[in-house]
Amino acid sequence: MKIFLAEYLGFCYGVKRAIKIAKENADGKCCTLGPIIHNPQMVERLREEGVDAAENLSSINEGTVIIRSHGVGPKIYDEIKAKGLRLVDATCPHVKRAQMAARELVNEGYDVVIVGEKNHPEVKSILEWAEKNTTIIETAAEAEKFAPCQRLGIVSQTTVSGMRFEEIVLQLLKKSSDIKILRTICTATDQRQKAAMELAEKVDVMLVVGGRNSANTTKLAKLCEKKCITYHIETAEEILPEWFIQSENLSALKVGITAGASTPDWIIKEVTEKLKVYDEL
Repeated sequence: MKIFLAEYLGFCYGVKRAIKIAKENADGKCCTLGPIIHNPQMVERLREEGVDAAENLSSINEGTVIIRSHGVGPKIYDEIKAKGLRLVDATCPHVKRAQMAARELVNEGYDVVIVGEKNHPEVKSILEWAEKNTTIIETAAEAEKFAPCQRLGIVSQTTVSGMRFEEIVLQLLKKSSDIKILRTICTATDQRQKAAMELAEKVDVMLVVGGRNSANTTKLAKLCEKKCITYHIETAEEILPEWFIQSENLSALKVGITAGASTPDWIIKEVTEKLKVYDEL
């Protein structure tokens, strides 16, 4: 078996920054508002180190509140201040840029479209910063049905697929003669998606490692599925030997590994080590 790692995989800058901030404030009296990143194993490890996760602000009455990497709307900042809690902001700088871009477009008089997933916490936070005249669009079909307007501004979820963004924008270009596009997709997202697809074209099997609640990891898996047999896993324990050992020529089998931007290095290493065991069978 030959094992290949994607050129870009695992923690991005924003996630590394958020984890570092959380660990620096791990005193047993701090909570993240929602999981700091979409990786259950990392969230559990932080809990063991003294950083809990709360689902809502009403359950936090003392100590420090850490804003997670996905960001929140401006009202949450006001509520934290009103409760007299210490605030630590771990919002990814790229998410912050998308939030401010949406608000800027609204202030300039544009109707705004956010390209992204309606139920994703990051998209919800961008919507809350825009406040008004803003629509979330997930698909090109939805974009086609979007009503024409005088001025149209477009931003994106930082982890949306570049391909999907372009498909949706292509439809939205028909909706106004005054359009301003602020492509707020994170560079790390583009890099990981491109690297994953390039590797998937060269291997027999791809393992995509990361939380099932992670939007960017799920997108990586869907992209790789178009190129080769793909398995989305969270941990090495999920790997099944029949994925590999039934191959007619195991020594020639090429297995690729990529991982979402919220997947820690230690999980990627465990997956790689597990594959080496099968290679010895």
